[in-house]
Amino acid sequence: MERGIIVRVSTDLPKTFVENDCKMEKNGQRANVGGKGARYTEQVDYIRWRRGGRFNSPVPEKLVVYTAFTLGYLPDGRRLASKRTSPQGARRQHRNMPLRVNNNIAAINTQRLISRNVNVLHRGLERLSSGLRVNRASDDAAGLAVSEGLRSEVARLGQNVRNAQQGSDLLQTAEGSLQEVNNMLVRMKELANQSATSTVNDTNRESIAAEFDQLVSAIDRIVEATTYNSSNLLTGFGNQVSSTASTAVTGSATTGVTRISLSAVQDGTFTFSDTAADGDLMLGNGAVTQTLNMGTLLDGNVVASGTSVVANFDRLGVQVTLAGVGVQGAIGDYTDGDLDGTTIVVEGSTGGSFQVGPSNSFFNRLEVGISDLRATGTSLNLGGTSVASLDSARQAISYIDQATATVSVARADLGTAQNRLNFSIAFTEVEIENISASDATIRDADVATEVTSFTRAQILVSASNSMLVQSNVSLVTALSLL
Repeated sequence: MERGIIVRVSTDLPKTFVENDCKMEKNGQRANVGGKGARYTEQVDYIRWRRGGRFNSPVPEKLVVYTAFTLGYLPDGRRLASKRTSPQGARRQHRNMPLRVNNNIAAINTQRLISRNVNVLHRGLERLSSGLRVNRASDDAAGLAVSEGLRSEVARLGQNVRNAQQGSDLLQTAEGSLQEVNNMLVRMKELANQSATSTVNDTNRESIAAEFDQLVSAIDRIVEATTYNSSNLLTGFGNQVSSTASTAVTGSATTGVTRISLSAVQDGTFTFSDTAADGDLMLGNGAVTQTLNMGTLLDGNVVASGTSVVANFDRLGVQVTLAGVGVQGAIGDYTDGDLDGTTIVVEGSTGGSFQVGPSNSFFNRLEVGISDLRATGTSLNLGGTSVASLDSARQAISYIDQATATVSVARADLGTAQNRLNFSIAFTEVEIENISASDATIRDADVATEVTSFTRAQILVSASNSMLVQSNVSLVTALSLL
């Protein structure tokens, strides 16, 4: 194989150059090249063998290399192949650079690159020192807008967690006091049973009655002393159903209502519409109404014997428990139509509302109501009980049983509310974790990437500074011409 280069000469050449047994002719003519039994013909500018030696005629200094070819041949002169290649040094142009001193273009270019590298260096320092990829809007305008929204939501959710934790502490405070009230009621029932037997005389009953009356007073004191952040918890906390103004409650012997629960309910009056034998039950407060199909809950037109059903007006936040015949603690039973025209009166009170979500929506609030649980109040109704005589002691047993059931229900309500708050805390913490991860993806700096970029910028700044010195020194050579 032999290799050659096609060149264009910038000045005139003699028509023919001879180097060993090769021949070159001017541009546009056909050139015959031979040597060592090989022949090749090509339309070229000029051809020059790379076989050493020198041209017999002078060759101009300025040559521009364009391409190259490789010749293949056999000893008998037959051509095997010709392949154009790009030898090292192809497309290289040699030209003279003028020497100027008024504008140092090389220095200007180096200064521009130094400025760019320094900006990258400063940005890397800022990101590595703050740990944030987005420190200002110019870093990522859209990302900053999204990140600020996520940060705001995380902050609100964090406060919701604290609200729920404090709400749970409040409820635990109330429930702890009711634990002691329960213990006192147990002792009062014991005293009532002791006084209700003929083995003790009236003198003995006076001593029993003295302790009984002291326990009634102790219950009142505990209830009135149970506070959280200066708010009394057991004398009426949150919105409550009025047991005296609500005809659905006062007429429970006819309606079969045994319990009414509230959840995020505004104070006001709710009225039932209950047409007999149609299977529908409607409740409304004049602004919002909800109708339930009671057919799936009733056995015909009545609640099944020995059972209770719950009419859940979830849009209103009211749950009504209706009893059938023979339910323990119920003084009546429900038949379709019994509630028509009756009312539920919700009395407003302070407290009882816990904000556990980020927005102003009813499902982001937990409402808790605690009735007046003083022994002399309407819920326990122990103010008129006495164990000073045999008959009064026997009557007191029933009142104490009812009071014990009332306190137990109140404690159960507090326990369910605490559990709900605990689940809300767990859910909100998971939500905070996931939203924070999303914010970190947008806002936080990738330390590995930033360190790599920072190191690169440091090297480039150092190199650029060195080259700036060189670009200024190179112009000093102009003095040698003066």
